[in-house]
Amino acid sequence: MTSLDKPTADQDSDSKAVTEAALFEAFGGVRGLVETVVPGLLFVTIFTINKDLHMSAIAALAVSLVLVVVRLVMKDTVKHAFSGVFGVAFGVVFAMMTGNAKDFYLPGMLYTLGLAVAYIVTTLCGVPLIGLILGPVFKENLSWRTRNPGRKKAYAKASWAWGLILLAKCAILFPMYWWADTTKFGWVLIALKIPPFLLAVWLTWVFLAKAPAPIDVFAEMEAEEKAEKEAKAARNESGAARHRREA
Repeated sequence: MTSLDKPTADQDSDSKAVTEAALFEAFGGVRGLVETVVPGLLFVTIFTINKDLHMSAIAALAVSLVLVVVRLVMKDTVKHAFSGVFGVAFGVVFAMMTGNAKDFYLPGMLYTLGLAVAYIVTTLCGVPLIGLILGPVFKENLSWRTRNPGRKKAYAKASWAWGLILLAKCAILFPMYWWADTTKFGWVLIALKIPPFLLAVWLTWVFLAKAPAPIDVFAEMEAEEKAEKEAKAARNESGAARHRREA
């Protein structure tokens, strides 16, 4: 390794580390996965044992609320836990209204389908959704659209990956919703919670780790503000000096 190669390797390692940290923050990490899976897992476990829709639904909603309270007590971000509560609450309402336990999962399935379509449509429109999600996390906002074409290409690839993976998941779940019994359907859905998500996150990491570094627009704005303040101070100093000479 030459003296010129080492900085490049270090920069590449730093870029991967930054990308990992940003993805961890954006998607909630291990804890976010747990909060996503536990309510549904509890629902299908209780329903498998006693076939009691009301008990299963109440238990799932209760554990979602507990997860939010735990985050509040720990003064941690609650966005992932709150999204889980809303998803579970909609599922409970659907299931209670229809009396069909499988409908507990229907809002989440429709959300997944809508999200898959959103990833694909926004990419076709030149504004890939994953870029809109991760841009603020990387402090680049929308600078990648016009100033960083290599990064825009990586976001497009990642959005295609998310869209197609979620569509494949829907292609499995929606037919099962119609013909499978509630217990079998619930366990298959739980089994498909984490692996597709991890695959999409991993592909996103692969694409972004190879992409150009993000443009930190926040640092740019701070630098501009600092330069303006320094220029103003210099003008004031110059004006004061001129005033002293004239006096």
